[in-house]
Amino acid sequence: MKKYTLIILSLIPFFVSAQNPARDYTNAVLWQQTSGEYRALCFQAYNFARLSLKEALWADTSKKPNCIIVDIDETVLDNSAFQGHEIKKGLSYTPEDWTEWTSLAKADTVPGALAFLKFAASKNIETFYVSNRDEKDYAATLKNLQAFGFPYADDGHLVVAKGTSNKEPRRQKIAETHNILMLCGDNLSDFSNVFYREQKNTFEQVNENQTLFGVKYIVLPNPMYGDWEKPLYQGEKLNDKEKAKQRLERLKSY
Repeated sequence: MKKYTLIILSLIPFFVSAQNPARDYTNAVLWQQTSGEYRALCFQAYNFARLSLKEALWADTSKKPNCIIVDIDETVLDNSAFQGHEIKKGLSYTPEDWTEWTSLAKADTVPGALAFLKFAASKNIETFYVSNRDEKDYAATLKNLQAFGFPYADDGHLVVAKGTSNKEPRRQKIAETHNILMLCGDNLSDFSNVFYREQKNTFEQVNENQTLFGVKYIVLPNPMYGDWEKPLYQGEKLNDKEKAKQRLERLKSY
């Protein structure tokens, strides 16, 4: 009897995961919310950003005003509470819940982000917030940034998505009037389209651009979601259970 009880108990995590695939993300969200390592990595990223920004200023010969481009979600604002909310509902993501979350304007700051951008502002370096949040999120996003006193959190510097998640046209538009010293993001697409949007080998592209990381490209940790996950899945309109199955199949083992 004990043998069968042991087998049944060992299968409980499997059955729970099968019934609620969104729980695959529990550890990722908890790591962001509770680990000292997450905070340390954020501080490390922004400490490097500060040092690299000083060097960029010394080498600057542009006649255009200087700026930094930053992503918002998981780069300057922490949305792990939203991800936790979804997991507890047995979901990975729903647009309606995301809109409800952003409308609250209650996302916390990513460690080190505010201090770094205030430092940049003290050097007369503008910040452009280039986000893939929708236009309907605009007012609440601005409210959230302004509540913490983020510099340049205004209509002239908040750039949300308008029909496309491709940030390259928005970056190019900013480059017409400003000298971009640095880009900060949690997703490689926050820096350049070569990493995901041009169908190139991402590992190879990261290797080719390795000298830019920590210098011009500042990467923030985000274990919860991102473009990195899209290549894992084969097929369209997959549900959470189908995605969970494919994630398991893609794991390396021995």
